[in-house]
Amino acid sequence: MATPAVGDVAPDFTLPGTPAGRPYSLSDYRGKVTVLVFYPGDDTVVCTTQLVSYSSDLKQFSDLGAEVLGVSPQDVASHEHFAERNNLGFPLLADTDKAVGRSYDLVGPLGFYKRSVFVVDADGVVRYAHRSGHGLTFRSTDELVAAVRDAARSDAG
Repeated sequence: MATPAVGDVAPDFTLPGTPAGRPYSLSDYRGKVTVLVFYPGDDTVVCTTQLVSYSSDLKQFSDLGAEVLGVSPQDVASHEHFAERNNLGFPLLADTDKAVGRSYDLVGPLGFYKRSVFVVDADGVVRYAHRSGHGLTFRSTDELVAAVRDAARSDAG
């Protein structure tokens, strides 16, 4: 299966997330630009830096009407602890069976998530896609905000 490409409809999903196992479906975000942040694991150095960075910059996304969702294979209890300890301002979703990761083709050969970000427009179409080959770096807020602006423009056009 190929990674959903720019211009493809984003695979829909429903996953439990923070707070308290609340269910989240991508389709619930139709009408808004959504940033899907797939990350390998809670409490790892790069993932913590990445998610804290996005959370600190959350106003830049919300000012554009965009929602941010973090997705990784840990369970909701792990996510709750991670989010609370790092004061994360967006939901973390639990893909414990990695089915969503497989539908986005980001589960590597050893079974770990590849650090990936997708920006999905208000119609559910992928407008930005990045999958890291090594996972030691992450996309900057500035790059993602630019992608959100582009996605919003394609919605308006």
